[in-house]
Amino acid sequence: MWIKIAAAAAVLACGVGAVAAASRTAAPPSAFETKAKHAILMDAGANLVLFEKDADTLAPPASMSKLMTLAIVFRELKAGRLKLEDEFKVSEHAWRTGGAPAGGSAMFAPLNSMVSVNDLIQGITVQSGNDAAIILAEGIAGSEEAFAKQMTEYGRTIGLEKSTFVNATGLPAEGHLMTARDLATLAHYIIYTYPEYYPFFGLKEFKYRNKFVFRNRNPLIFTDIGVDGLKTGYIKEAGYGLVASAKRGDQRLILVVSGLETVKDREAEAAKLLEWGFKSFKSFRLFDEGEKVSDALVWGGTKHYVPLVGDGNVNIILPATATGKVNASIVYEGPIKAPISKGDQVAILRVTSTDSQATNDIPLYAADNIGRSNFAMRGLDSLLVLAFGWLL
Repeated sequence: MWIKIAAAAAVLACGVGAVAAASRTAAPPSAFETKAKHAILMDAGANLVLFEKDADTLAPPASMSKLMTLAIVFRELKAGRLKLEDEFKVSEHAWRTGGAPAGGSAMFAPLNSMVSVNDLIQGITVQSGNDAAIILAEGIAGSEEAFAKQMTEYGRTIGLEKSTFVNATGLPAEGHLMTARDLATLAHYIIYTYPEYYPFFGLKEFKYRNKFVFRNRNPLIFTDIGVDGLKTGYIKEAGYGLVASAKRGDQRLILVVSGLETVKDREAEAAKLLEWGFKSFKSFRLFDEGEKVSDALVWGGTKHYVPLVGDGNVNIILPATATGKVNASIVYEGPIKAPISKGDQVAILRVTSTDSQATNDIPLYAADNIGRSNFAMRGLDSLLVLAFGWLL
């Protein structure tokens, strides 16, 4: 409770400045070590990085890039342009490049057969089928090449800053590259944007055509550490990698590791990082859902202030050993220009622990609609800005 009171008092007393909000914050320095060449661990609820190692270097993502393939499939399903019952034909390209003749991971869909979207999704999430990925790509975009362009374009819109895609599978191809940070961002996006489809990743097996029973390739699914997704990957050029998410209580972590030399290293390093994350960091409640955090100043509106709330409960993540207080401030480009719609993200609550470098940036949203004022009131607001700098 002392954390909540200290933070709330700091917020209400803070000054307001025209400060651009950071898109992410780095974790404090850590003595933790991992064999992975690239790694990132984040608290999903707080969107806070807890650990990272060379997380912004582009590298071949192997089958982990199938998460981007699935993101487009889920987008089409949610928009109603695609149904789980829809069926796509297995083309010769899908069969030869990703199916049985290719010798890689496949769901072994027969040439020229029709396969449902539901089965194709499981063919990816459980079996990592390259044929399943190509069949979906061709069925949605007409060709794998056209689909790959959609992957890159959609990736940019959801915050993948560096990743580029050349195919739907992750098979070796020049220019098909992702960063560990982008993979974590993608996993976060899928979990929170498409929760109705996320359970596909936690399926332990997939039965296909009464002939095949595929076991989920993510070994952590079968452990007791809370993992319920997402995707493994391996090609010679990249080594072994894994995107995983685990939940314990109200806390969900997202992990990416890549560049490991063996399957055993992949499983061991991933499990070790997740255990460390759960033990080393804790969630603290600052504000309940719907509770006002503070107010932001408005220019040219029917009201001078707009109340700010979080998206649900407002929690922060701090080291489990934290003993000091926290400092908090409201960060936004102010004053905010009207009109403002309820639900617009207009500010950030920035909370920093006094005994560590851990910083949480929590989005804040307008709790009310604020209409635009008349010309005379906007002129008065401008005079107030010039005279007082809005420190009212």
